[in-house]
Amino acid sequence: MRTLLILFLLILSNSMFAQEIPLEYEPSASYPFGRLNPDAPMETGDYGKLIGLCDCKRVIRNPDQTWSDTTAMIWKWKYIMNGYAVQDEVFREGNLYAGGVRQFNVDSAQWVVSYFSQPAVPWVPGVWHGGTQENQDIVLFKDQKAPNGTDGFYKITFTNISKDKFDWIGEWVNVGETFKLPTMMIYCQKRKM
Repeated sequence: MRTLLILFLLILSNSMFAQEIPLEYEPSASYPFGRLNPDAPMETGDYGKLIGLCDCKRVIRNPDQTWSDTTAMIWKWKYIMNGYAVQDEVFREGNLYAGGVRQFNVDSAQWVVSYFSQPAVPWVPGVWHGGTQENQDIVLFKDQKAPNGTDGFYKITFTNISKDKFDWIGEWVNVGETFKLPTMMIYCQKRKM
């Protein structure tokens, strides 16, 4: 009898606790991409115009330095962690998937972006840091040496951002950014919903 009473109290306390967790900014039937939490750092809204489904075209640089044929992808953006962070998911032809979690670090005044992919699952996710520029571009960097060993970064830029579209460019840059080698470009249109 005592065991049943303890079990009942545990179940009751768990259900009461679960009901007290505020999740009003999470994705839901009313808000399928979640909402920005008004208590989140103001910069969390930097990705606000990207939130939703985007139909995109992607080109990458081939090993021979030519550009590949254009491929289609879908880029899905939503608020997560009850509106304190942004998650993106990429769906490409051939069952290729990728995505990231984006959080704004108030202490460093920078975005911290962790990147994941499938089927090439990294042991350690790629991590980029950066922020929004005066022109509203979002620029992120990750340390990365060039194939010849030169120090530099992989630089990601979200540009031409509007409520209807955005462009993305990935490029290797040297430390002073006097040399840039674009390796991927993506052009996205917001899907009408």
